[in-house]
Amino acid sequence: MLAKVTSCAVVGLEGFIVQVEVDISPGLPNFFIVGLPDTAVQEARERVRSAIRNSGFIFPMKRITVNLAPADLKKEGPAYDLPIAVGILLATEQIIADITGKVFIGELSLDGALRHTGGILPMVGLAFHQGFREIVVPASDAKEASLVEGTQIIPVGSLAQLAGYLRGDVVISPYQPDGTSLEAPAIAEVTDLADIKGQEHVKRALEVAAAGGHNIVMCGPPGSGKTLLARALPAILPALNTEEALEVTKIYSVAGLLPSDTPLIRQRPFRAPHHTISNAGLVGGGHWPKPGEISLSHHGVLFLDELPEFGHAVLEVLRQPLEDKVVTISRAQGSVTFPANFMLVGAMNPCPCGYYGDPYHPCTCPPGLVARYQRRISGPFIDRVDIFVEVPHIEYDKLADTHPGERSKKVRERVESARSIQRKRFEGTRITCNSEMTPAEVRAFCNLEDAAQSLLKAAMKQLYLSARAFHRILKLSRTIADLDNSELIRSHHLAEAIQYRPRSQF
Repeated sequence: MLAKVTSCAVVGLEGFIVQVEVDISPGLPNFFIVGLPDTAVQEARERVRSAIRNSGFIFPMKRITVNLAPADLKKEGPAYDLPIAVGILLATEQIIADITGKVFIGELSLDGALRHTGGILPMVGLAFHQGFREIVVPASDAKEASLVEGTQIIPVGSLAQLAGYLRGDVVISPYQPDGTSLEAPAIAEVTDLADIKGQEHVKRALEVAAAGGHNIVMCGPPGSGKTLLARALPAILPALNTEEALEVTKIYSVAGLLPSDTPLIRQRPFRAPHHTISNAGLVGGGHWPKPGEISLSHHGVLFLDELPEFGHAVLEVLRQPLEDKVVTISRAQGSVTFPANFMLVGAMNPCPCGYYGDPYHPCTCPPGLVARYQRRISGPFIDRVDIFVEVPHIEYDKLADTHPGERSKKVRERVESARSIQRKRFEGTRITCNSEMTPAEVRAFCNLEDAAQSLLKAAMKQLYLSARAFHRILKLSRTIADLDNSELIRSHHLAEAIQYRPRSQF
């Protein structure tokens, strides 16, 4: 007998409807799964066999063929366990039910219980857009699945419970979200800017970067507070809106990194990979492409500590995502595109010993070694950084000062005010902040006073700035003007933006 059950697959961040066709025919006992399954799908045979028997049903000793259609789409992961088991029970008439309009997703344990399954959110979202309204998922994933409004989520704890529900013997109420998932959370407990002594000009640079979503690199000797300042950045960033939170949650769900008690990520991601990371670990990849660190930093911060220690090739692969805000991974079987709209924050020493240019510690590095160390970061990469700020040694008087500094909450209020101006400016477009402006928006919104025009012309001639640097200075000036609540970019706004350009040795 033949049975058909609807399920979903995930490729990249997109879902696809999969028809699980189960045919049971006379012959020697065998169990085949076809339709380009990976190892995890092939292993479903043993999980399904044990789950059916341990749930009180009879596993048929016949020839079983399972086809996952469309057959040319790669299938991965254990999400097909449940639809395969339901198909077998329907084909053997151990369950008689109408499953039209229902979608089944879930991994089975050997005792028949349903386990957490990655990628639930994009799969449920696809099923909803395809017209399916009743989605059967593991009970542990019901809260995540309910983020797709308009769906009827059936939370199931075991295969036996599901069989009773389909027969009409067991009542399972659709999951009712309590509304707490969409509540704006408190800002995460991170380092407060008030706890960092000195470095006021660096704090200002971080405020400008947060207000416009600009990339920033900090350079200074060891122990000057670069890492501490970077880790304080999330406290001054505005909270994610619902649309952004759903995008970030979808990425973490597909990557299998979504905490079971956190159905919706409401804090901006902060990722800090080690400098030994590979290209695939940073941008994503693998035989079955998965999101990398730059996609896991989407709508958040990617912090690269000890920037020159990262491999040259690793840094160079960041150049395209920094411009396009997406990364496309191509394989023989097709291409997958992941979002990568992140703020890049880098921290570096000026030389291998760390004290080049420091007035208190002599540098022990030969000049040639310093030059080679700094050349590890290419000119095209630095050209994509809006803010380059030096973090000097902190003097004793500032460290011993007991006067409290400005708290992150106060800075965040100014950042949110500037972001509000940008949201109104770019209303109706896909642009969310000044750093994402194209040359067309730069011409439309970056209006300079006459004195600022003269200053920019002189800076272009004396600093030999590229066309990209020209536009980045204007975008940065626009952010500084927004913080000053000024419609026109004035000369002091432009002067601050220009002084954030890297020095000549870089």
